[in-house]
Amino acid sequence: MTSKTDRDAAVRGKSVLITGASRGIGAATARRFAAAGAKLGLAGRPSAELQAVADETGATLIPCDVAEAAQVTAAVQAMVTAHGRLDVLINNAGLIDPIALIAQADPDAWGRQIDVNLKGVFYGLHAALPVMQKQGGGTILTVGSGAAYNALEGWSGYCASKAGAIMLTKAAHLEAGAKVRVLSLSPGTVATDMQRAIKSSGVNAVSQLDWEAHIPAEWPAEALIWMCTSDSDTYRGAEVSLRDEGIRRRLGLIA
Repeated sequence: MTSKTDRDAAVRGKSVLITGASRGIGAATARRFAAAGAKLGLAGRPSAELQAVADETGATLIPCDVAEAAQVTAAVQAMVTAHGRLDVLINNAGLIDPIALIAQADPDAWGRQIDVNLKGVFYGLHAALPVMQKQGGGTILTVGSGAAYNALEGWSGYCASKAGAIMLTKAAHLEAGAKVRVLSLSPGTVATDMQRAIKSSGVNAVSQLDWEAHIPAEWPAEALIWMCTSDSDTYRGAEVSLRDEGIRRRLGLIA
């Protein structure tokens, strides 16, 4: 069990790269790591929202489309150039669209979802693993989903990509070596713009949930900073679920 002070100490002064930080879990995570004193880079397609998070947190904005391998590699190298190393990579970028039945889904939009949610995670692992292995350590975290395990109508691309992403975590763990930590987080349903899009779609049971059922984005942010500590080592190569009340208590999120 770690205290908030212990978690802060684990990332203070560390080089941390977060993808998809313009809103939701990514933005909350950027704020949490910045408060702990991390040296932050935010990789994403430039936008007013992402710039605002970068300005608020003092992070470096690194233009990057995670669906492009060369751009992800360049983002990792930018952190190494700036700080001499990359200590933490958080693969957070993800798309819920298209929410559509398979027979009605636009193939290009469906493919883009796979490019971001699955190939983007692979590109992050591909770029960061050799850097961390060479420097003698590091942590790679991916934001997953319960959709990896439970198929839902209208979410074929999302479910398939998240199922693939947890397999990437498992495979990367086997290849990473003893000093590079690879873990995944399944946050549950979180009160973000993604849930608003799900709600408005009216497709499947998740869209019918009351807003009060969703956890705040600060909870997965706290989980991600805890996952940078050795206290989470039993989950290496696996997934932490924030639906687990034991995990919530361990992080001090509930009494």
